[in-house]
Amino acid sequence: MAWLGSQAEADEATQETLLAAYDAMRGFRAESSVRAWLFGIARHVCARRQETRVRREARLRLVYTAGEVAPGADSLLAARHRAERVREALELLKPSERDAVVLRYEAELSFREVADACGIDEATARKRVSRALERLRVALPDDL
Repeated sequence: MAWLGSQAEADEATQETLLAAYDAMRGFRAESSVRAWLFGIARHVCARRQETRVRREARLRLVYTAGEVAPGADSLLAARHRAERVREALELLKPSERDAVVLRYEAELSFREVADACGIDEATARKRVSRALERLRVALPDDL
């Protein structure tokens, strides 16, 4: 969900990830945890979906109309705006940094598991997360 921004798309990506993992199970060498291996596959699935979405949105412009806000929806609207700002800030990160911070905090992987999922060493995973957090603090000073 953190990578894709839509629960429906995240559900589809989960199914695609599990099917890809089933197909690739023979190649699993147990060099890392199964969890990190699955998140590595998920990262690739989500990256492909993002590339497809970017191409599709470049061709298609959606027009949003402002509807009437239901009473008591102020907090929901504020949460939605905050989520949009966070997604926009995540888009400003390098893809490698965005992957690392999402795996670390949204998927709650250890730095070792982040490293395994991204195909890097643990020190590099720590550095990517650190850089990402610093950039997020600059982009979202009031939110973090």
